[in-house]
Amino acid sequence: MSNVLEHRTWRYATKKFDPAKSISDENLQTLLEATRLSASSYGLQPYHIFVITDPEVKEQLKPASWGQSQITDASHIIVFANATDFGEELVDEYVTNVSKTRNIPAEGLKGYSNFMKSKLMNLPAASKSNWTTRQAYIAFGNLMQAAAELKIDTCPMEGFESGKYNEILGLSDKNLNAAVVLAVGYRSEEDETQHLAKVRKSKEELFTHI
Repeated sequence: MSNVLEHRTWRYATKKFDPAKSISDENLQTLLEATRLSASSYGLQPYHIFVITDPEVKEQLKPASWGQSQITDASHIIVFANATDFGEELVDEYVTNVSKTRNIPAEGLKGYSNFMKSKLMNLPAASKSNWTTRQAYIAFGNLMQAAAELKIDTCPMEGFESGKYNEILGLSDKNLNAAVVLAVGYRSEEDETQHLAKVRKSKEELFTHI
């Protein structure tokens, strides 16, 4: 089996973490850099990522996460927060970054800037939020796979009350919304879930070749 498949077979949604085991700073920085390098539409990355280790904050988040133990037991809780709305500044800041990074005069990027604005600025508010959420999930998936490559366990979590997360983390004031959460750490030997066979649709059910 290739490493590509081995990592994906090894990974599972960890239900019980070992609270005594923490991710090293080196591995954390690798995970965050892998996330930063994720693809996003137009490269705009319309989201912000919160890395939480503060025990008190974790305790506050636990009731808003249906009491799930992963929130307090995992080494790190990573919250992906999508921008709930945006204006031309989203594109303008990106274009400025492109200009500086690639040493391209900003004037030479005006056409691309106008194109992006023409596609994004007139979207209804609900469509903007839906689009930014989807972009956050792309980065979320990259982080989960990077963790598997380092043999670091994760549990993707949608079972939480985003409104309460927004209140606890002060996200609404930042024009952000908690979209999805990833618990990151190391599995407990007591987690029986790790021994279960992975259940997925067959290739015949899932794929159609045209």
